[in-house]
Amino acid sequence: MGSERRRLAVLGSPIAHSKSPALHRAAYERLGLAWDYSAVEMDGRRLGEFVGALDASWRGLSLTMPLKQDVLPMLDALDEVAAITGAANTVLLDGGERRGYNTDVGGIVRTLREAGIGEVTQGVLLGGGATAASALVAMSQLGATDVRVLVRRQGAAAPLVELGSRLSVQVGEGGLAELATIDRADLVVSTVPGGTDLGVAASDGLIASAALLDVAYDPWPTRLAADWLAGGGTVVHGLGMLLHQALLQVRIFVNGDPNAPLADEAAVLAVMKNAVS
Repeated sequence: MGSERRRLAVLGSPIAHSKSPALHRAAYERLGLAWDYSAVEMDGRRLGEFVGALDASWRGLSLTMPLKQDVLPMLDALDEVAAITGAANTVLLDGGERRGYNTDVGGIVRTLREAGIGEVTQGVLLGGGATAASALVAMSQLGATDVRVLVRRQGAAAPLVELGSRLSVQVGEGGLAELATIDRADLVVSTVPGGTDLGVAASDGLIASAALLDVAYDPWPTRLAADWLAGGGTVVHGLGMLLHQALLQVRIFVNGDPNAPLADEAAVLAVMKNAVS
């Protein structure tokens, strides 16, 4: 496979700002693979036609929201994480089969562990979409038993409450205003888009007790991350999740398995990190 030119792309809208091409190109160059990785502007309405037209030169796709959910009916198989979250951010094209994976969960777990956060009991989650589902599964994998989901629209967290029951995690729903009244947690994960004004500041107690992972990385720092830093709290940069989920994607595209490490993986991760630092 090394000498064979293969095609890959990240799909989304808008997509011009994506750092995925820089990450993936750095990895394949370090691995000695003559692979092309591009960014393609794409919406859900055109996704089926695009996927159906891919020829044998294509190895895989990376997907942004809402395509992570839109792509599901087009896939032949899902890995366990994509199935439980209901979102596939990665598609492997192999032997005429389309296999979907979710590397967002692994990306969150790996970046938190890299930051020294290896165990969580009580969490707070901002947002109720597909990335929030991945964050909830990641919290569960780190040991969380109690997660409070704060959303702008009442009822928006219902799918996460149901997911929590399958994960044996007690999930409660509240409004964003609760950010000012919750005074203790181990971890806060924000999945709201960068630049969003939450209209509320976190309590001093929450900032002091909980690390913050803000998955938004552009613009940086987000208002929430800036408040956390100003209060002396611990902040995990959203680029870490992007970096580690991309490394797992490279494992899938190269080895066909997110759990199969790359040759000289530490060096691959280093050049990927350097490409977006």
